[in-house]
Amino acid sequence: TESEWEYAARGGLALSMYPWGGPYTRNYSGCFIANFKPLRGNYVDDGGIRTLQVTTYDPNEFGLYDMAGNVAEWTSNAFDESAYSFTHDLSPNYEYNAIPDDPPALKRKVVRGGSWKDIAYYLQTGTRTYEYQDTSKCYIGFRCVRSYMGRDRNDWDNSRFY
Repeated sequence: TESEWEYAARGGLALSMYPWGGPYTRNYSGCFIANFKPLRGNYVDDGGIRTLQVTTYDPNEFGLYDMAGNVAEWTSNAFDESAYSFTHDLSPNYEYNAIPDDPPALKRKVVRGGSWKDIAYYLQTGTRTYEYQDTSKCYIGFRCVRSYMGRDRNDWDNSRFY
């Protein structure tokens, strides 16, 4: 979902603008921190013209790579400009599974994270946009996720890591 994506992208840093925690798109050496379009039409300044290998840039605090840049990611949420005004913190998901006969506005799905073709604004953890669910784009991918239920007590007691 969109809320799960944002939680994972922030990597435990609740108020971070970008998944790497800082407000800038360059590190202390002046190198870009993600694969995106840094200047008007200048795709090569960040080291890639299109998508790059996943481990090219550093992971966020949760150890997740490319939560911003490289390819944007589909979420399961339907897109509505005013969704935040009618969803609640305890149930933040706005989902609708459109059928082929639905109007285009009902076929919009939330896309997060920005891609190699996007400016830095779309890499921010709080920025959302959409694409139509029945289309494919070279700059949008998806991330496989699963629920983590923790470790059982016996496994924890026998572990040499604490």
